[in-house]
Amino acid sequence: MSRTVLVIAGEVSGDQRAAEVIRAVRARRPEVTFWGIGGPEMRAAGVETLHDIREMAVMGLVEVLRRYFFFRRVFDGMLAAAAVRKPDAVLLVDYPGFNLRFAAAMKKRGVKVIYYICPQVWAWHRSRIPQMAQIVDRLLAIFPFEPKVFEGTPLKVDFVGHPLVDVAQAARNAPPQTLPWRGEPRIALLPGSRRQEIERILPPLWQAAGLIQQKIPGAGFILAAPSESVAHLIRHKLAGLDGGPQQCELVVDQTREVLRQARAALVASGTATLETALMHCPMLVVYKTSLPTYLLGRQLIRVSHIGMVNLIAGRTVCPEFIQHDATPEKLATGLLPLLGDTPERAAQLAGLAEAAAQLGTPGAASRAAERLLGELDA
Repeated sequence: MSRTVLVIAGEVSGDQRAAEVIRAVRARRPEVTFWGIGGPEMRAAGVETLHDIREMAVMGLVEVLRRYFFFRRVFDGMLAAAAVRKPDAVLLVDYPGFNLRFAAAMKKRGVKVIYYICPQVWAWHRSRIPQMAQIVDRLLAIFPFEPKVFEGTPLKVDFVGHPLVDVAQAARNAPPQTLPWRGEPRIALLPGSRRQEIERILPPLWQAAGLIQQKIPGAGFILAAPSESVAHLIRHKLAGLDGGPQQCELVVDQTREVLRQARAALVASGTATLETALMHCPMLVVYKTSLPTYLLGRQLIRVSHIGMVNLIAGRTVCPEFIQHDATPEKLATGLLPLLGDTPERAAQLAGLAEAAAQLGTPGAASRAAERLLGELDA
């Protein structure tokens, strides 16, 4: 019997992760059809998209409020389309601001809701946990500690493994690429991908690199940008910065290869810290934001670390330099021991391997696809 699934992803990473699951489903059951909100990866996997992620991806409360009526139209339009098309299930991928509300609306209408990539309610909004348990039928989690968060609720939670395990394994097994390193030891700088991160995190990273080069004149640096648009932001910011290294190049869309070849890295907190761990590269985790956002975050956050590697390990594997601690001097001092054959480097490499092992084996998308098909057939 033919089945149809409404799928919603609102950002680039969600588009990629959703496409992996959809391809895995259609490899088993080609007759299952998908439609919804997504991007080029989902379209390449055979999804009919009614809206593109370029319309949906916004950051920050002010930007969301400015586009409130647009999001309301999209939300209502998707509900109307669902009423006409009558999907057998809804697959929601990350993007919690939109997707949790959509889950509640679909659940009221009697449609089965599967959520892939859990919103970080365990960090910010623990009060949402009982609500999620009422509006989601099955949660496909990518972190090993997430099933425990929902213990005592009726929500069915499966840890399917982290999709970056597959991505990193493929990168490690690929033939090495030539990168424009201009010295040794090789040090990677990952200042983030959002404008706010580039504005606040790039300056201390850049000046820390300058201090490291004073200590080790032969050191070579690469600034890794995930896209040309981020590289443009980096170039613009660097034009007004001094105190940086002489031997540094900017590389676009080769982050995993940069990490594979680097001796150590300075990394903005986020998914990039997981990629760094999976590429077996020692790092310092850096986070800096506006003072009001930082103070609000201190009140709301309910976890002991901000680095995902440390959260998974349950201890400090990678030193974290947050807000006032994210100074060039402290970053340079913290990174230097990771460049030599030191106890600090050996301990962090062991901790990274331990955390990586907890992320599961390759095949997260395949396991997620099996759970999704199980719900369609139930």
